[in-house]
Amino acid sequence: MAAPRSPAPRKFLGRLSLPERTFVADALRTETVGGVLLLVAAVTALIWANVPALHDSYETVSHYHLGPGALGLNLSVAHWAADGLLAVFFFVAGIELKRELVAGDLRDPRAAALPVVAALCGMAVPALVYTLTNLTGDGLLGGWAVPTATDIAFALAVLAVIGTSLPSALRAFLLTLAVVDDLFAILIIAVFFTSSIDFAALGGAVVGLAVFWLLLRKGVRGWYVYVPLALVIWALMYNSGVHATIAGVAMGLMLRCHRHEGEEHSPGEHIEHLVRPLSAGLAVPLFALFSAGVTVSGGALGDVFTRPETLGVVLGLVVGKAVGIFGGTWLTARFTRASLSEDLEWADVFAVAALAGIGFTVSLLIGELAFDGDATLTDEVKAAVLVGSLIAATLATVLLKLRNAKYRRLCAAEERDDDLDGIPDIYEEDDPAYHLRMAEIYENKAAEHRRIAVIKEAERRALAEVAGGAGDEDGRPA
Repeated sequence: MAAPRSPAPRKFLGRLSLPERTFVADALRTETVGGVLLLVAAVTALIWANVPALHDSYETVSHYHLGPGALGLNLSVAHWAADGLLAVFFFVAGIELKRELVAGDLRDPRAAALPVVAALCGMAVPALVYTLTNLTGDGLLGGWAVPTATDIAFALAVLAVIGTSLPSALRAFLLTLAVVDDLFAILIIAVFFTSSIDFAALGGAVVGLAVFWLLLRKGVRGWYVYVPLALVIWALMYNSGVHATIAGVAMGLMLRCHRHEGEEHSPGEHIEHLVRPLSAGLAVPLFALFSAGVTVSGGALGDVFTRPETLGVVLGLVVGKAVGIFGGTWLTARFTRASLSEDLEWADVFAVAALAGIGFTVSLLIGELAFDGDATLTDEVKAAVLVGSLIAATLATVLLKLRNAKYRRLCAAEERDDDLDGIPDIYEEDDPAYHLRMAEIYENKAAEHRRIAVIKEAERRALAEVAGGAGDEDGRPA
């Protein structure tokens, strides 16, 4: 009896399933638009904060307080953007993670291993780079978490600006990395940046979350029920001392993201579809507008590369992210016998790893929390986040452009729909009906070409007869 064959090595970064590809395309389309708005907001903030005639107005607006003081919510505009609007961002991140766990690539432990290990290494190595830089330079270690985050919207905005045709598998890998990254970032915020806790307020928030979960399980519908409840949960979480964005991710994780029979979309997918434009198009750009407005000068930019805290952030984003994600991906493939898709090369993985060094939204948030009380250092760390993200974006742009011709061919193959049924042909190659449709299409085309050939041949003969019979009586040409 023949010995059983060992299973074939598993491929990663290969073709997505059609439902997954459709979901990823829709999600990334919104994030790309939001990322362009994020870029515009960041540039606007830098201009607003650095033009002398406008600087004072930026400070005035950022520090303007509003909200009910009796409820502990008389916050500055910048504070509302960081604690309030980003809760919407993390709510969407929670839904994304839940969907990946129950219906996406993360539901299969073997498939989940790659992006999870890559994301963890992509957070651990930047933190290590920051720590070593500051131990060597006698700096403050409190900012170790700043370079650990990846900003998916900003990364996609860079892709949109440079016009690269990144294949859907690489885009999905980047999106999954960012989702896992966001989860661990929120855990870092909850564990390491919560100094004191009001247990009464925290208990109220937990009760509110329990009510939220119970209403979902009972099938209660209506935004007028959930939005007020979500605001109460958020306010209680904020007053508890735990960062208020935790409320957003907790509520996102509670939504059902698997489909029941007869459902086109699960409740989680439906709500994400509604809320994602609000997150990507409003919440994150407004946060950037009131967080990226740091004063930039030649001396300040020079300090970014000389002060250990800021140098650690830059090196963490540019070097740590690329080495961590690429190394984690390669090691996972090496020890799980997975092999890279034939369409891609390891250089493509490194380019995406470099692109993940764009840490903006969450990095700015953690920078504010890590150096709370030191306004000067906070601004310098924000400047380091901007510089590091710019360098990472530039490096990724060069690497991706070198492979863009290959990416265009892959994307063209992914998009081709010769039978015009709305489904890319690459997903129908095993369907006999597809090949019958294509045979009919080619037969019709062949018949049309034969008809045209007959017409052209008749026209050619008619012209030849006219040319041969025309002329004078002595047979000379006319």
